[in-house]
Amino acid sequence: MIDNSLYLKALLNNDSKIIKHIYNDNFFKVRAFVVKNKGQQQDAEDIFQKALLQLAVRYKKEKFIIKTSFEAYLFTVCKNLWRRELNKSKIKVTNNEFIEPKDENEDIALAVLEQKRWELFTECLELISENCKQILKLFFAKTSYAKMVELFGYNSETVVRQRVFKCKTKLKELVKKDKRFAALIEL
Repeated sequence: MIDNSLYLKALLNNDSKIIKHIYNDNFFKVRAFVVKNKGQQQDAEDIFQKALLQLAVRYKKEKFIIKTSFEAYLFTVCKNLWRRELNKSKIKVTNNEFIEPKDENEDIALAVLEQKRWELFTECLELISENCKQILKLFFAKTSYAKMVELFGYNSETVVRQRVFKCKTKLKELVKKDKRFAALIEL
C-alpha cells in the first residue's frame, strides 16, 4: 500500500506510472457514480481529471495530509465536483440570461474550499458523542423520524426531533469554534 503523500507527490510531479495506477484503481467507481447520477463516460473522465488537477494544485500550494484512504478522498472530491456540475447545469437550463463563464482557476479554488469545508465538517462529526453521530448520519441520509424512533427505542418522534436539534447544535458549535472556520466562510 502506498502512502497518501506519495500519491499527491506523483500528481505534482506528473509521475505517469503512479497516475496510471490511480486511474486503474479508482476511475471505475467514479464512472459508476457519475453515470448513475445523470452523467456520461465523458463527464466522468472530465470530473476525474479535474479532481486530480485540484489535488495537485492544492498540494502544491499547501502540503495537506489526507486522513482517510487516498481512494476515499479522491472519490469524495469527484462526488463534490460532479454535484457542482449538476447544480451548474440546472442554472443553465432554467436561466435564459447570459452567464459569464467562470475562470478555471476560480472553479478549482471553489472546489478546494468546498473540500476543506467537508473535511472540517467530518472531523467535527467525529468529535461528537457516538449517539449523536449515529443520529446525524441517519438524519443526513434522510431516514424518517419514525424509523429513528424504532432504531433508538425513543418514546416519540418529538424526542427524535429534539435529539437531532441538540446534536446539530453541538456539531455547529464545534465547527464554529474551529480555528479554520473563519477562513472557510463563503467568499
